[in-house]
Amino acid sequence: MPFYDYQCSACGHQFEAMQKMSAEPLTDCPECGKPELAKQVSAGGFRLKGSGWYETDFKGGNKKNVAESSGGGHSCGSGGCSSCG
Repeated sequence: MPFYDYQCSACGHQFEAMQKMSAEPLTDCPECGKPELAKQVSAGGFRLKGSGWYETDFKGGNKKNVAESSGGGHSCGSGGCSSCG
C-alpha cells in the first residue's frame, strides 16, 4: 500500500498515511480536528539498488545485461567519450 502526504490548511500539521489506492482521501486533521486536509504531491519511495538488475527480470539462457555487453566495458557505454578513447 502506498503512503500519502497530507497537510492541514488550518493548523499546518503534516503527516503521512498508508492507504489503499482506492481509499477516499482523508479530510479531518488528527491534530486540530478540522476538515481541512489536502493531499500533497510527493516523490515516490521506489528505488532499485545494488547489482543484478536487468532491463527485464525474465532473462533466460546466457543473455547478458546490455550495460555489460555494449561499449566494450567503458563506463559511458558509447565508446565516444574521453575516458573511452
